[in-house]
Amino acid sequence: MELKKDSNSVSIDMLLIVHSEKRRAARGTHSDLQADPGALLQRRGGFQGVGNGIRKWQKIEANDLHGHLAEKQHPQQTQVITAYDNQGTQLTVEVHPQDAVPQLLKKFSLAKRLQGDKNGNTRPRQPGGKDAHAYPWDRSSLKSMPLDLRQFEDLDTYASQVTVKSGLDELVSDLVQEAHSDLERVRAIWIWICHHIEYDVIAAQEKDRQAFKVTDILQTQKTNCDGYAGLFEKMCRIAGVQCMTVPGYSKGFGYQIGQSFSGEFDHAWNAVYLEGRWHLVDSTWGSGLVDKTTSKFTFLYNEFYFLTHPALFIEDHFPDNKNWQLLKPPQSLRQFENGMYHKSEFYNKGMLSAHPETSIIRTVNGRATVTIESCTPTLFMFMLNGKQEHGLLSLRENGMKLEVYPPTMGTHNLQIFAKGSSDIYSSVLEYTLKCNFVDFGARLPADLHQPVGPSWFSEQMGILKPSHPDPIIHTSDGRCSISFGVDEGISILASLHGDDGLITEEMQRRYIFQLHREKRTELKVQLPHAGKFALKIYVMVLENANHNFYSYILKYKVNAQ
Repeated sequence: MELKKDSNSVSIDMLLIVHSEKRRAARGTHSDLQADPGALLQRRGGFQGVGNGIRKWQKIEANDLHGHLAEKQHPQQTQVITAYDNQGTQLTVEVHPQDAVPQLLKKFSLAKRLQGDKNGNTRPRQPGGKDAHAYPWDRSSLKSMPLDLRQFEDLDTYASQVTVKSGLDELVSDLVQEAHSDLERVRAIWIWICHHIEYDVIAAQEKDRQAFKVTDILQTQKTNCDGYAGLFEKMCRIAGVQCMTVPGYSKGFGYQIGQSFSGEFDHAWNAVYLEGRWHLVDSTWGSGLVDKTTSKFTFLYNEFYFLTHPALFIEDHFPDNKNWQLLKPPQSLRQFENGMYHKSEFYNKGMLSAHPETSIIRTVNGRATVTIESCTPTLFMFMLNGKQEHGLLSLRENGMKLEVYPPTMGTHNLQIFAKGSSDIYSSVLEYTLKCNFVDFGARLPADLHQPVGPSWFSEQMGILKPSHPDPIIHTSDGRCSISFGVDEGISILASLHGDDGLITEEMQRRYIFQLHREKRTELKVQLPHAGKFALKIYVMVLENANHNFYSYILKYKVNAQ
């Protein structure tokens, strides 16, 4: 026997001699070996790694973990027996007919790329100090390693289009054809799973163990979180990348703010070993989401959960073993339960921080204030108990400020949404508001939609240098004047809305006077009575043929005593 080893593989040249039937019987071997040459592997199993680098036999089924059957051929022909263990190691043995001339065969192969330490240990290395990232997040990157996502564009396109032809080994082989590093191999596997495997809501609810068997996953292309994690681990190991499945608690589907976690773990994800460190991925959440009202899964790729920075991952993933947090210092379960939960869209849309930093906040004198810092100008909106009411949201160059005035005492739900490069607002934050006092004097006009006051957005739309930068205007005699610069080719329209609804256009002619002087517009407002009003300003670009209507740009709250 000859052993050859290099940095990428281990191979063993082995001479296998099959004795005659009488000699096998005398030696006490099983009599059915020739009838079923796969029986030896069925009884003794495939390889499983152990801590000291020595490999031992462990029983496996005739149908192996990757859905392949041991090949059977006629006894008088060369027979090939192939099996795989749960780490993707391949064993291939040729059995030649009795009395055939023995040949030295290089068919007993551990062709899988084994990554071991200096002692030859090929078990995945447990996380240590060098894997830990500092907590809290340093804002440098959403990822745990430097990445340029543009480098994956061609690989992502290729991997998303690969189809299953037979078993898992061939699938992984096809996927990694265009990959040239462990990082790219992991990326190809990640992209394929996220674009082809659907979350099985029914199996998850019924805790169907069949849902995470590899053969069933490849056939149905559905599974639950255990199946996602198990499939990802097997595919990575076949590709030669160390990978572990990590169970734990999560703030996922059905999570309620402030809930406690105990008992059985409700989620599973993965850790992969790349460039000398462990990194975290969640292909379940990377693939899409489940609608709360319909319980239907929708494919919606989420880049956030690929090599997520551990200081961000801990916000919604708490592993069973604190070492898999990859954080220094690690968080306690109580900290996880009480900590602020920023949804993935919070970071995807460029948010950096939010205040308060707890999910449950209490009003002070009937008011609660929330601020968000972002790295780019962003549009926001909010909902209090499902309605855009009882709050003043003003945009800032790098974020927003929201003042909320709950209309009743008790517990309220506050959701904050942000709009990125698309036209869709996504939920980025959610708070539970506890109110023990109502400020009736802060009642807001029903038509005061959000956001209010001048901002980078109104400036972008052609309204410049406003005389009133604050969103609230106070007047003691019912009169006020608002002026601002206007870009050339911009038409302005204003409307006044009172507590009792829209003031008619005919009445507005008596209450709003518009003057233009040298690229500056002035609005002189005479309020009809004391109370609270919403002054809305609309803009239309005259030269834009595709935009021949007024857009609602700027709002003020006007208080008349």
